[in-house]
Amino acid sequence: MRLAISIAEPRSKLSVTALLLPDKAPENAAFLLAYLEQPRVVAGIHAMWTGPEISCPVPSADIEGQAYARPLPAENATLTPQPGDIVLSYVPPRMWGGSPNAIFDIGLFYGQGARLLFPIGWLAGSVVAQVRPEERDRFAVACGVIRRNGACEITFTRVEI
Repeated sequence: MRLAISIAEPRSKLSVTALLLPDKAPENAAFLLAYLEQPRVVAGIHAMWTGPEISCPVPSADIEGQAYARPLPAENATLTPQPGDIVLSYVPPRMWGGSPNAIFDIGLFYGQGARLLFPIGWLAGSVVAQVRPEERDRFAVACGVIRRNGACEITFTRVEI
């Protein structure tokens, strides 16, 4: 049995499973597993700077006072995510626009040409999971629908397969 996350958004018909990579990104996978102790609905929007990505910033209300909300190291790090990569990005407090809160973002990368270049510069993210290969075409189509439709709500659920 393997740990995975289910990623769903009904309007776009997004419904895929991403296998976690705890051997390659142990602390980042532990964050995601703890965060997904219960299913979470997170706002998703097509990224502006990084290319083919649906960005899902973890709400600060889900982070405040939680033991899992600690600084994350770059593990299985990338600057150029590949289609199907689920990338957890961590931005320390005060790094982006002086915000006193850390930022945790779950990035759903669905196409070629992605890059983790932000207005604050290059920021390595951790590839924490990957959409199963047989689901990647469907994943890309659904993410394209989200891009055209605008902001949405994505449900993340921890599963075992």
